[in-house]
Amino acid sequence: MSRLRRTLATAALSLATLIPAGFAAAADLPVKAKKAPAELPFFLVIDDRVSFSWMPKGTDPGMWSVQPNGSINGKTPKQVYSFTHFDAWAYGTNFFTISMFKSGHNDPASPCIAPGLTSSFGAGDCAGATEIYGLFRSTFGWNEIFNTKAFTMGPLHNISFEVGMDANTENNFLAPAKRDMVAGLQFAFDLPYKGYINVAPLLYWEFLNHNAFTQCGTVFAGAIPGTSCNSDGNVSYRPTWAVEVNYYMDLGFLPENMQFWSISGRAGWYGPKGDSNGLPALSGIGRFSTASKTEFNSEPIRLTFDASKAFYGPKYSHFVDLWVAYRYWQNKFGLDHNAMPGVCTVAATGQSTNSCTESTVYGGVTVKF
Repeated sequence: MSRLRRTLATAALSLATLIPAGFAAAADLPVKAKKAPAELPFFLVIDDRVSFSWMPKGTDPGMWSVQPNGSINGKTPKQVYSFTHFDAWAYGTNFFTISMFKSGHNDPASPCIAPGLTSSFGAGDCAGATEIYGLFRSTFGWNEIFNTKAFTMGPLHNISFEVGMDANTENNFLAPAKRDMVAGLQFAFDLPYKGYINVAPLLYWEFLNHNAFTQCGTVFAGAIPGTSCNSDGNVSYRPTWAVEVNYYMDLGFLPENMQFWSISGRAGWYGPKGDSNGLPALSGIGRFSTASKTEFNSEPIRLTFDASKAFYGPKYSHFVDLWVAYRYWQNKFGLDHNAMPGVCTVAATGQSTNSCTESTVYGGVTVKF
């Protein structure tokens, strides 16, 4: 899996914070005769978008090749196609995204187990793998649930309950099938220029994943189910902690004729969840460790140009966005980038495969419909 995942509709979220004020102002206008109040729609905001992006230096742990000069190449380009949905209703918000990641040949699809190598250990030139990744997050605001403003003070805009889930599948030999859930709180803070920053401490539980390399019956695993192999390749990890942060802000300090720019970003920390193999007999190999580590998945900054507003005016704000971002992902999937033999490091030498940390600049276009 790569997540990467996990991209937010930041402009829509910013718009959502303005909706309650707009309705309140309308209610305060004087009227000549009493009329039944207009019924508000169930969804105050609905925002759907599609995106295409190009990631020149993506990674997939364990997928690497040796170059003619002896160096290790753990990078692969990825095309990313995404659909995102955001809505705001009377008691909170919902966000959903589903993405398809199409890798280059250095991250091959099954039956290859590595670039140029099939599962029968013969030569093979397999196409790049395709991953489907989905994520949703829902919030339930305390101000709305308890009909109060007690949870708005200073820069704090609201406190919410938050729940969510992630799921993925990929057609490589590993055949991951990640299923996780999160639950906790979200603290929403206001930023200047219609901006916000949300901080969410969460409980994270990856209750299912698949690892073909640990499945009984393959040449890579042992023969004792639950000790040296998994009968079906499925692994369940222990619950752990997580913190997710995302922000958005218009660059409103620019001259009015240049106010087409905004910045946004996100970061997620996910605590150790147990042995990466899920097997006692494979909990360590010599000087290497297979214990999971804290995972850091981030896009610290994305610079967005509102092309539709620039060319067609404010009425079409964020209908077409062009953007460039930086992505940094360490200990991908919780794998220790300094250990994890055969995946993050070469088992014989301990040399890094450069496949368990992702660091890349990438860009794309997003269209609202």
